[in-house]
Amino acid sequence: MEVLRLGAIGLFTCLVLLATLPVFTGLYQFLLVAVSLFRTHLERAGQDLPRVSILIPAWNEDAVVAVTIERLMSLDYPLDRLRIYVIDDGSSDETPHIVIEKAKCYPDNVIHIRRVAGGEGKAHTLNYGLDTLWKSEWTQAVLIMDADVIYTRDSLRQMARHLVDPEIGAVTAYIKEGSADPNLIQRFITFEYITATGASRRAQNVLGFLACLSGGAQLHSRENLMDIGGKIFDDTLAEDTFTTFRTQLKGRKAIFEPNAIVYAEEPCDLDMLWKQRLRWARGNVQITQVFRRLWFNKRAHPTLGSPSMAALWFSIFLMPIFQITATTGLLVLYLIDKELSWTLFQLFWISAALVYMQVTLTSFVVDAESAVKSWAEGFLFPGLVSLSVIVFSLVPGLADALSAALGLRSESWVSICGVLLLYSWNSLSMLVAWSAKEVEKAGWQRTSSVLLLVAGYGPFLCAVTFASYIKEWQGAARTWDKTVKTGKVS
Repeated sequence: MEVLRLGAIGLFTCLVLLATLPVFTGLYQFLLVAVSLFRTHLERAGQDLPRVSILIPAWNEDAVVAVTIERLMSLDYPLDRLRIYVIDDGSSDETPHIVIEKAKCYPDNVIHIRRVAGGEGKAHTLNYGLDTLWKSEWTQAVLIMDADVIYTRDSLRQMARHLVDPEIGAVTAYIKEGSADPNLIQRFITFEYITATGASRRAQNVLGFLACLSGGAQLHSRENLMDIGGKIFDDTLAEDTFTTFRTQLKGRKAIFEPNAIVYAEEPCDLDMLWKQRLRWARGNVQITQVFRRLWFNKRAHPTLGSPSMAALWFSIFLMPIFQITATTGLLVLYLIDKELSWTLFQLFWISAALVYMQVTLTSFVVDAESAVKSWAEGFLFPGLVSLSVIVFSLVPGLADALSAALGLRSESWVSICGVLLLYSWNSLSMLVAWSAKEVEKAGWQRTSSVLLLVAGYGPFLCAVTFASYIKEWQGAARTWDKTVKTGKVS
C-alpha cells in the first residue's frame, strides 16, 4: 500500500507541476523582450517601396469603411504605388454606395469589387480579390486588412521596408484596441494585446518564427503568396494562422514590426467577444491537427518545429487542461498528504504571482500608452479571487491568522470547504467566467461585470478555449460570426 501511496503522490505532484508550464513559458517570453531590442531585422531592411495592393474584405461595414479608406489615402506612402481594393461581400447596407463614392474621389487608387454570392467567410472573399490582382503584374505586395482597422501614418512604410529582404515573405503590425471610450471589456483586451501581441511577438522575432500574422494587418510579398498557391486556405477558421505557417514552411520568414501601429475596434460585450475568440480558438484546434507532424520536429522546420515554438503554442492551447490537472492534483493530494498539497498550492501561486508581477511591469515598457489606459485591468486580469489567493500565498501565516481571527479550527468543515474551494479555483474560475457571459445575455450587465472581475479575464479566455475543444469534437459548422463594428476608433 505504501508503494501505491508514494506512486500516487508522485503522479499527482507531477500534475500540479505540469500546470506551471504556462507560467514559466510566459516568463521565458518576457525575458526575451529585452533581447528583441537587438533583433529588429532593420539592418537588412531598405527604403525601396513596393507597389502595394490593399485588400479589404467588407460585409456590411458602412459604419467604418469610409474612415478606413480616408486614413489609407493619408498614409505616408506614394499614392502612385498604392491601390485599395474593397471586396464587397454581398453587403446589404450602404457599404457599396460608400465605396463607389470613394472610388469617384480617388479613381486611381480605390477599386470596388462586388461579390454577389457572399457570406462564405473572410478567406473566400480575399481569394475573390486575389483572383483580380493576379490578372496583372502591377502588384508587388499585398496588404490584407479588416474594414475597421485604422493605420497610423507611417505604419505601411514601416512594414514594407522589410520586404526588400527576399527572405522575408510576410510582415505583421502591432494591432491595438483603439476605441475612443473603451469599456471594461475593451480595456481588458487592451492589456491582453500588450502581452499576447506586443510582447509575445517580439519574443518570437528573437526565436526566429511567428505563430500568427494578425488578420487585420498582414503584408505579403507577391512571391510569397504565389509560392503558397496564390490563394488563402479557406477550409479553416484561422486563415491568418494557416497562411503564417505555410509562409514559413515554404522557406520564407514572417516577422513582427512593433513600430507599425494600427488600431481596431474590439468587442464591447462578452457575448460578442466569446464568438470572436471561439472562432480563433477553433481555428487553433484545426491548425494543431493539420500541422501535427510539425510539433517538436526540427526536421520539418528548424524554428516552427523547435521546443520553444511548441512550448509557446501548447501553453496557450492546453491552458484549460493545465488548470484542470492542477485542480485534480491538489484535491487528490489533499486526501493523501495535506501538508504536501498545501506546499504545492503555495509554490504554484507564488510562481504565478512573481511572473504575473514581472509581466505587468514589463507591459509598461512594451507599450506605455496602452498600459496607462488599462493598468487597472492588468492588475485585475487574474480575477479578484486569484489575487486574494496570491496574497495568501506570498504572506506566510496569513491564512492561519485569518482562521484564528474568525475562530475557525483547521479541521472544521468551514476550513476544509475553504481549502477545497481554493484548490478547485483554477477550474471553477473558468465556469464563473463563462457564467458572466450567460448572465450578460440575460440582461444583467452589472452582475456580469462583477462575475468577470471575480473570475478574471484570463479564465474567461480559458473557458473559450475549452469550449473550442467541445465544438470541434462535435463537428460544429465552421460558420463565420461577424464582429459588429460601430466606428468608435479614434
